[in-house]
Amino acid sequence: MPIPPARLLKYMLASMVALTAGGSNIALAQAPGSVIGQPGTAPASSFRTDRLTGEDVKPSDGVGVFDRMGAKLPDLPPEKDYKGPIDEAYGAFQRGYYLTAMDKALPRAQLGDPAAQTLIGEILSQGLGVKKDIKNAAFWYGKAAEGGDPAAMFKYALMLMEGHGVMRDKAKADDYMRKAAEAGNPSAEFNWAQILIADNPGEKGLKLALPFYEKSAEQGIADSQYAVAQIYATLKDLPEEKKQLAREWMARAARAGFDTAQLDLGIWLVNGVGGPKDYVKGFEWLKLAANGGNVVAQNKLAHLYINAIGTPPDPVEAAKWYVLSRRAGLADPALEDFYLGIEEGQQKAAIDAANRFRRR
Repeated sequence: MPIPPARLLKYMLASMVALTAGGSNIALAQAPGSVIGQPGTAPASSFRTDRLTGEDVKPSDGVGVFDRMGAKLPDLPPEKDYKGPIDEAYGAFQRGYYLTAMDKALPRAQLGDPAAQTLIGEILSQGLGVKKDIKNAAFWYGKAAEGGDPAAMFKYALMLMEGHGVMRDKAKADDYMRKAAEAGNPSAEFNWAQILIADNPGEKGLKLALPFYEKSAEQGIADSQYAVAQIYATLKDLPEEKKQLAREWMARAARAGFDTAQLDLGIWLVNGVGGPKDYVKGFEWLKLAANGGNVVAQNKLAHLYINAIGTPPDPVEAAKWYVLSRRAGLADPALEDFYLGIEEGQQKAAIDAANRFRRR
């Protein structure tokens, strides 16, 4: 059943190493001979030929995992054909006959059917065919959660976290999120992993969260796939067979359209993190993220064009991507020097190209 967007919940993390941007800190693994620096929220670094260490390592930019707490996650892979008994209320809902779905679900919900209660909560929370009613949606989600429906426990936990239609109650929210995760709801597994990391800084939190990320990742949640990739690449005492899968999990998240994963996969391919270097594929992933509006990828793409890494050199394209990233507030002294050093006609062509740019 589709889950609508919820307001993003952010956890302030003081002492862990960065999973992604905007609040987390799992340092990304670097390979010897790296030719591209990690992106950052500070002024972007130029390409390097040495290995980054210490303060040089920055978390990824873009939409970070912790900024996505409670957000609408990507659609799951197609379900297998169902050959069991047909639920008429859900069938009507899936066909867009929301009033019919409500009529068929309400009698069952009043008799205590958790699945029907969840369906009513969904219809009311989105205002599908009826007036949107968050308070009553919370009531039905709460009833369904009490009855053990995993989807309802997840949705009700989010409402309790936000105080949305119900009094805020973190302890109760965490309890329902845990129960939903343990029941196998993939979105709850992701969010419960987030909570574990927020409440247990450092490696302890990562180790507690990893099994939930893994289960969620297997069910197609791109944010979890990204988290698994970063944890596999970072934790030192994991089995070697898991470490060898880090790049594959990053690629899965990237293929799902997660721009931060596209950015990091491009960097990993160029630098040889988690496998052999592949400049051409690294360039392609960075360009895809850049075309999608990822500012750090735009910055890095400019360096690739300047240094002919994975692509022929192109000063106008390099300048175009620099202009776009600089307009977004990402300063880079090395790229500024490059831009000032090219011909005036090339600068004009780059600005014109930047003005024509539309996110794809």
